[in-house]
Amino acid sequence: MNITVKQLTPRDFNEFIQMLRLFEEVFEMKDFRMPAEKHLKKLLRSKNFIAFIALHENTVIGGLTAHLLPSYYSQSSEVYLYDLAVKTNFQQKGIGKKLLLALMAYCRENNFKTFFVQADEADSHALEFYSATGGLPEKVVHFDYLVE
Repeated sequence: MNITVKQLTPRDFNEFIQMLRLFEEVFEMKDFRMPAEKHLKKLLRSKNFIAFIALHENTVIGGLTAHLLPSYYSQSSEVYLYDLAVKTNFQQKGIGKKLLLALMAYCRENNFKTFFVQADEADSHALEFYSATGGLPEKVVHFDYLVE
């Protein structure tokens, strides 16, 4: 199977939308409403936003998004892997790992020493995937604050 991984640029808006629709499907997002085009294009232009897609026969079958978090502890930013998904019928074929390796190469090229990702304890597939691909688990408690 021929899989191509590429980093999205502002010129790849249609592929960005395809990736978001893939996230909606894989994450089973109920009542998802696509944000305004202006907002999404601004995000794609941001130097603090990273997106990679996996393509098979010109179709987006996987995607990864991450954010740069400027650090005051060092001159290097931290990278937060926000979402990673692979179309269900393409899972277990190494595509998620290819996306992770693309992010790892991006971090290396830009002198970012580490990236991190959160996974829900109940999501056994995500926990297995991140462990199998070299992620080092760390026990933390995540708190959400509703501001509305």
